Amino acid sequence: MKQLVTGIFILVSSLWAGIASAQAVFLQVEAQPNLAAAQDRAQQYAANLPDVNGFRLGSGWYAIALGPYDTEGAIALINTLKAQRAIPRDAFLVDRTAYSQQFFPDGANALAAPVVTQPETQTDTQTAALVQPTAPVVPVVEPTVEPEETRREALRSEGQLTRQEKFNLQIAMQWFGFYDGRIDASFGPGTRNSMANWQTSKGHEPTGVLTTRQRAELTGEYESILASLDLRPLRDDTAGIELEMPQAMVAFDRYESPFAHYNAINDSGVTVLLISQTGDENTLLGLYDIMQTLEIVPIEGERTRKNNRFTLTGENARITSYTHAVLDGNEIKGFTLIWPAGDDQRRAVVQKAMLDSFATIKGAVLPDAYGEGTLDQSIDLISGLQIRRPQSSHSGFYIDSRGSVLTTASAVANCGRVTLDEIYDVTVVASDANLGLALLRPAESLAPLDYARFQAGIPRLQSEIAVSGYSFEGALGAPSVTFGTLEDVKGLQGQETMKRLALAASPGDAGGPVFDTSGSVLGMLLPNDVTSGKRLPADVNFATDSLAIAEFLSNSGAVPAASDRTVTMSPEDLTRQAANLTVLVSCWAD
Repeated sequence: MKQLVTGIFILVSSLWAGIASAQAVFLQVEAQPNLAAAQDRAQQYAANLPDVNGFRLGSGWYAIALGPYDTEGAIALINTLKAQRAIPRDAFLVDRTAYSQQFFPDGANALAAPVVTQPETQTDTQTAALVQPTAPVVPVVEPTVEPEETRREALRSEGQLTRQEKFNLQIAMQWFGFYDGRIDASFGPGTRNSMANWQTSKGHEPTGVLTTRQRAELTGEYESILASLDLRPLRDDTAGIELEMPQAMVAFDRYESPFAHYNAINDSGVTVLLISQTGDENTLLGLYDIMQTLEIVPIEGERTRKNNRFTLTGENARITSYTHAVLDGNEIKGFTLIWPAGDDQRRAVVQKAMLDSFATIKGAVLPDAYGEGTLDQSIDLISGLQIRRPQSSHSGFYIDSRGSVLTTASAVANCGRVTLDEIYDVTVVASDANLGLALLRPAESLAPLDYARFQAGIPRLQSEIAVSGYSFEGALGAPSVTFGTLEDVKGLQGQETMKRLALAASPGDAGGPVFDTSGSVLGMLLPNDVTSGKRLPADVNFATDSLAIAEFLSNSGAVPAASDRTVTMSPEDLTRQAANLTVLVSCWAD
């Protein structure tokens, strides 16, 4: 029969003193990786203990905890229950903020419940009633708490530690942010200061030497966090890779060359890809480029590349990812770890463990076509992984030989990043919302094949014009040319900075150059929302006038080039010129 809760509560002020006395705390007795196991264990504890609750943890695990108690009562209770062996020795006190949704008992909300100042225990009568009639009644023995070691005694017990145990203490202190030195099992001044700081944070006397009980407390908390990861060796014979994997976080999903996909479980938000393919240095460098187009490798982060290996790191507001790949003979092997942002300590432990344990199985490699056809195909996917795509794409055009670009102001509004042709980063150096214009300058020097020459005169009404733009927002890889006519040299309300056009333009064409028949630029196509919400015929569009553009560019420090062309160009020549100076402008979230 399980041990029953009896006895007198003892206040031990030296333990858990770092928790404020007015704070509501829970006594966490254990955690389970899945809901079914946690519910079963919670029911077992509830059969013998009061105030048993089950909560979901941020890691995706499920905690069984007693409470809520005030700190004084919780300290007494944890020592009593440990002495009676009613709870595990590594049980510990936590603040209620560590928990989220409650799953046990059904319908309860202990996180909002009032604090129990005197935790309920079994009386002698209750205890006797629960004991089998034929079993002898075990007398209640008041637990004793050994006094804390002196500094000399702590040094003596510390001297009996193995080198690995000393390593573990430094690692645990580093994990909790108290130690930033080398992990060398040498307890010098840096380690001693870290120990003293940890002791102060817990309300212990800062002697700089951890007692036996304090060492157990520190390593117990660290091991409990490691348990939530379930780091264990994994061997994937198909991919030909062995390494430690956080198996509480991910599980195998599928093969889709060149990746073995291990997707998140228990709502962990973690993903692991094992990389396995045949190839050479060119294949490796191609993989390096391809990986950087994927959403799982954010733009910001360090990149290193050598002939036979590369590493990629990336981070944004959602995730942090790390990719490591090596060419060995004709086999490329590696892994990618994708981890939710804001959990850097656990990610660092897992990343190091995976890197340190990474090993390849020679001769075992994913075939190039493994997994092909098992999923829906999409031009936005590579081996089942989403390609990074911009929020929106519009058109722009070069206005000088340095690669400066003119586009519509709305195309670059509220962007985390703006690029040309999805490759070259640019900066918005000037913008005019009234004219609908924005001037972009590339981060690196570009040499466009051609740039705009602006018409200085007044074009003839009903003359033929053409607009060059990325009508399908870059899906075709090249701009399209749409022909139409100039309907008016003013806007509908008489705006002299605008021209009215008759042509069937697409939203992606906005920002593109408007040409006359000589190939001179007479304006820039505006988005079709410039009429303040009024619905106009589909073939009615507007362009900012070339004179207004020239003034905007001059005021922004750019020098617009004037056109002296008078000869009509053939449609083929005009289309070729338009392609040389029109550029795709993309707006990215990050």
